Amino acid sequence: MFSSNAYNYINVLDKAADASWLRETTITNNLANVDTPGYKRKDVDFESVLKSELGNTKYISLDEKVNHADLDHLNAVTYTDASGYSYRLDGNNVDIDTEEAELASEQIRYSGITDSITQEISRFKSVLK
Repeated sequence: MFSSNAYNYINVLDKAADASWLRETTITNNLANVDTPGYKRKDVDFESVLKSELGNTKYISLDEKVNHADLDHLNAVTYTDASGYSYRLDGNNVDIDTEEAELASEQIRYSGITDSITQEISRFKSVLK
């Protein structure tokens, strides 16, 4: 059996795609609850988890960072955003315009991540031919 880190980028991209999908679902849930009194918007954080896991050292290559990343710790975190803040009288803090813009942005991000996964797999296929 060969020890290889060939799939590390794909594994990290897979975790990023999962986090992006979770964020899309969370934003859609926020939109569904835009008229629910007292509802507080939720959001998903993956970027800070990824940055923490890969580290901030600029003298280490990205390849080394990815190869040493512990993928078990690379999970998105859902949190309640500004739970004490609400500009509405009913206590809801969901702004429909902001949520729709965030949803569109996340859909573009998810599309980019899945395209990157497809390109990585295509590179493997071209090598195997």
